[in-house]
Amino acid sequence: MKKQENFCVEKGEAPQEFDDDGQLRRTGTWMSASAHIITAVIGTGVLSLTWCLAQLGWIFGTFLLVVFAVISWYTCILLTNCYRSPHPVTGTTRNYNYMQAVKTNLGGRQYIWCAIAQYETLIGVSIGYTITSSISMGAIKRSNCFHKYGHDKGCHTLNSSYLSIFACIQLVLSQLPNFHKLSFLSVIATIMSFVYSTIGMGLSIAKIAGGSHPKTSIGIPPKEDMSSKEKMWNIFCAIGDVAFAYGFTSILFEIQDTLKSSPPENKVMKTATTIGISASATFYLLCGLLGYVAFGNNAPGNYLSEFGFYEPFWLVDIANLCIVIHLLGAYQVVVQPFFAFVESWSRRMWPESRFVNKEYAIGYFRFNLFRLIWRSTYVILATVIAMMFPFFNAFLALIGSTTFWPLTVYFPIEMYIVQAKIRRYSFRWILLRMLSLVCLLVSSLAAAGSIRGLVVSVQTSKLFLSVS
Repeated sequence: MKKQENFCVEKGEAPQEFDDDGQLRRTGTWMSASAHIITAVIGTGVLSLTWCLAQLGWIFGTFLLVVFAVISWYTCILLTNCYRSPHPVTGTTRNYNYMQAVKTNLGGRQYIWCAIAQYETLIGVSIGYTITSSISMGAIKRSNCFHKYGHDKGCHTLNSSYLSIFACIQLVLSQLPNFHKLSFLSVIATIMSFVYSTIGMGLSIAKIAGGSHPKTSIGIPPKEDMSSKEKMWNIFCAIGDVAFAYGFTSILFEIQDTLKSSPPENKVMKTATTIGISASATFYLLCGLLGYVAFGNNAPGNYLSEFGFYEPFWLVDIANLCIVIHLLGAYQVVVQPFFAFVESWSRRMWPESRFVNKEYAIGYFRFNLFRLIWRSTYVILATVIAMMFPFFNAFLALIGSTTFWPLTVYFPIEMYIVQAKIRRYSFRWILLRMLSLVCLLVSSLAAAGSIRGLVVSVQTSKLFLSVS
């Protein structure tokens, strides 16, 4: 049977004011889509990569950084073709989000599983961003304290106040009505991610040039102060952190849905995906490898916020401030699809409710009571969970390990097989299923390591008393 490589018909021309689906004409380009992708990908993940290499060594660590990037890029390319699906009446129909694409191509049961995996990712990432932002805020205060009183001082501070500050800002930003209003946040966040990544690389180079030559390892690093079992768990956790670093497939369709109809959305999205993942992978490799040279096998979990660098203190402060600004925008990029899902479901359930549907205007600002209360409640609950489980590396690893396989590998491959009508047990079918199986095994090991890390962290910490 002849395989069809371009599955979805992409329409080129759109009316002046409305697109072919009756919605307001979309105005996104490859530049805005690339900015959304970089904002979603380069975030908390870059901060832990030096620690990951310290657990994995040169060969295995570099190999994983490249392989996860290639897998993510390949499966995202497959996904871009599924934004439009054949329709018996209109010719094609748009899949506005990941879940709709799964339901259209794979059916209802897969749809439910996808919903669980996708919203677990979005919720988990928003909590992870809250944790990381509070740590970076605390690091700014500690940096100035170290500069004033010396590096031998503890300068410790509770993170609760910083978590509350981040939450208050998100209470305001969360009232942006939809994903299409986030372009300015994504552009700012993208700039910030480049700034703090560049500062991290610069500080690493300065540390290396200053004569820092800590021990590194070609293979898995030996850990004399750690049992073999403990070292194995750390390796699994590091794999989960690397998997987390490249995840953005859960919001790919929301990003693609911002693009203009001409040129075809799938072609533009492929360009944006290639640019976004290439830029992210380049920064990850540079930050991770340079950081590993600078810190060696004893690298900190977060090399900008756990004081791998002390001086110049003002540059460390700028880097951490950029992290906070970046995550303020990235939080909205990842959580808006979840907001949209809940609000769309509520409108279908209660179409006559004024509380759910009525929009009020105060000047140029429009608000809805349900949106105001629901989104504010979500931000508060996410902040409370971040206060309860403020464990950077283990938390990121858990999110990455439990969502990488279903969202980045399994569903894209299954939808590709269905739409391309790949014959069962053909060579390509076998290769794709083998890729999926290998990724499942890797994700399972990483999940085990991250869960174990969380359990150990919970046992040795006090509830709501996170200290930087």
